[in-house]
Amino acid sequence: MVVGDFAIELDTVVIGSGPGGYVAAIRAAQMGQKVAIVERENIGGVCLNVGCIPSKALISAGHHYQDAMHSEAFGITAENVVLDFAKTQEWKNNKVVSTLTKGVEGLLKKNKIEILRGEAYFNDEHTMRVMGEKTGQTYSFNNAIVATGSRPIEIKGFKFGKRVIDSTGGLALLEVPKKLIVVGGGYIGSELAGAYANLGADVTILEGTDSIMPTFEKDMIKYVTTNFAKKGVTIETSAMAKEAIQTENGVTVKYEVNGKEKSIDADYVMVTVGRRPNTDELGLEGAGVEMTDRGLVKVDEQGRTSAKNIFAIGDIVPGAALAHKASYEAKIAAEAISGKKVAVDYKAMPAVAFTDPELAVVGLTLAEAKEKGMDVKASKFPLAGNGRALSLNATDGFVRLVTNKEDGLIVGAQIAGIGASDVIAELGLAIEAGMVAEDIALTIHAHPSLAETVMDASELALGLPIHM
Repeated sequence: MVVGDFAIELDTVVIGSGPGGYVAAIRAAQMGQKVAIVERENIGGVCLNVGCIPSKALISAGHHYQDAMHSEAFGITAENVVLDFAKTQEWKNNKVVSTLTKGVEGLLKKNKIEILRGEAYFNDEHTMRVMGEKTGQTYSFNNAIVATGSRPIEIKGFKFGKRVIDSTGGLALLEVPKKLIVVGGGYIGSELAGAYANLGADVTILEGTDSIMPTFEKDMIKYVTTNFAKKGVTIETSAMAKEAIQTENGVTVKYEVNGKEKSIDADYVMVTVGRRPNTDELGLEGAGVEMTDRGLVKVDEQGRTSAKNIFAIGDIVPGAALAHKASYEAKIAAEAISGKKVAVDYKAMPAVAFTDPELAVVGLTLAEAKEKGMDVKASKFPLAGNGRALSLNATDGFVRLVTNKEDGLIVGAQIAGIGASDVIAELGLAIEAGMVAEDIALTIHAHPSLAETVMDASELALGLPIHM
């Protein structure tokens, strides 16, 4: 192994250290591969540093702030509640994000994974150049896993700057805006709109379609929009954002609804209209990797690209841009390199929105199942019938199971309500394991717990409900 003009030989190299990359690296090392991982910015990637984790931290802070001000239902009244947002951000950055990123780096080192700092560029299917701030080094490799993630889309008329920010900028604000405009009412926009509304901001959401969070079913979205209305959040649907005019102290956003021009002033406008894959500066074409017209990497059921020794996972391949999807695909790719007979299977891939209340889905909806020609029914149990939800004063929502009429096989589930992000896991397992409603109904659930709603929904599917 010679450093300099000659390539350093690597076995398996992973590009990107997010929830796809670091999991791929660790699993590959567990499979006996000698692994190096390339990271140009922060260990943990977008999710741990400027995405999933810090957003949930701000969402939690907003909940605590609201609880401190509004717990009269429990007989608790607090006066002079003060939000020190600088301290909130310090906690988020130092106690949450830093702890996790250091933990991931520790896991990489524990598994003897070499960390290469810099930006990777493929020369061909077996060599790459890693450029650091001042130096570069060429590496040859046997196998590569590309996990470079995605970045926010910048739209025309909304050039990112001081007052026009993306979700990363939204998480890094030094103050809670008096007025905040969110362009894009998907799950990222809705989550952050809810977080800042809870922290005291006057929020307006501009959504281009006829509903916020259009990937969820209407009876689920209704709870979120009702909650937004209670907090004074304004939602403008079918709104086409046209231009953001920045000033020293604020921004004016011009938009169009049903052919009418409108404008609104705010301290900041946060654009959350989607993300694009980070595949444009990697030299993938030169390595023989085929792409779609959207810049996504074409892969087979093991994550293998058209260059047979190069794999791709996460946001840069077709499918939902979810951190847990990336981690799942990471294990498949790493094990495929080791010769394991594995393949991706997305039938129990959950999706969660940390709104108020939380929304979570897994498997098929009733409509999707019927479109596939399945003879199914839906069984919907309200949280209002659950003792734990009542004791939490959080009864908005439901658990719905989609089951085959003939045998009760669970093919899908939707949850709206407190704890949905955790409760959905049981139903993901049920779908993955091919369980029927009776399997869950016969499983003893702790009382009182939110998980009992799953048992109650299963009994409802069997036609034997106790609490309905």
